[in-house]
Amino acid sequence: MARTFFVGGNFKMNGSVKTLTSIVDNLNQAKLDPNVEVVVAPPSLYLPLVREKLRSGLEVSAQNVFDKPNGAFTGEISVDHLKDLGITWTLTGHSERRVILQEDDAFVASKTKAALDGGLGVILCIGESLEQREAGKTIDVVTRQLNAVADKVKDWSKIVIAYEPVWAIGTGKVATNEQAQEVHAAIRKWLASTVSKEAAETTRIIYGGSVNEGNCKALATQPDIDGFLVGGASLKPAFVDIINARS
Repeated sequence: MARTFFVGGNFKMNGSVKTLTSIVDNLNQAKLDPNVEVVVAPPSLYLPLVREKLRSGLEVSAQNVFDKPNGAFTGEISVDHLKDLGITWTLTGHSERRVILQEDDAFVASKTKAALDGGLGVILCIGESLEQREAGKTIDVVTRQLNAVADKVKDWSKIVIAYEPVWAIGTGKVATNEQAQEVHAAIRKWLASTVSKEAAETTRIIYGGSVNEGNCKALATQPDIDGFLVGGASLKPAFVDIINARS
């Protein structure tokens, strides 16, 4: 079964009413490949604005969610909050949250389970540091991160796995096509052995890490790369070129 190409735009802690409205207007007017699923993740304060202005057929994601339904959790956002606003996706496990905010594998897994149980799709981010790659531990690291989720989640049909080597995020360094394909193939092998053969065939595994309009077409030709999670370039008009990488 062919996997639908998936492109996510993670705006991170960027944007204003004016700039995000401009980005959304550009996406609304652009000719986008109809065979690509497109999801954008603005800062949480702007989720309602972006959802209201973005045309139907394009989805909106939170950048983060908490693993409890409600209560005394100052500053957190629940699955029900997101659903109340018409938000259908969330990111979990982004390396900036793992590293800066010290979210561990178990917490990421718990948040992933809460989002899935509540009916959201999840863009589950995994990836290794430069030190881990140079020590030959890339596959060990990403499978450890995945195993934590597999301990809590059995149905992976609403998970998109985003492989983002930490050393390539925002640095301008990009994994080579061969490096990215090698890890994506290892993740698919892990899915087959740990989750199910069906999950291995149907789960989208997307690449993130300094993806831009110049490198996206070559990356998109790799057999196990099913799309992209785009950071800085998603704030620019070139995001349209990345969405259309297979056109």
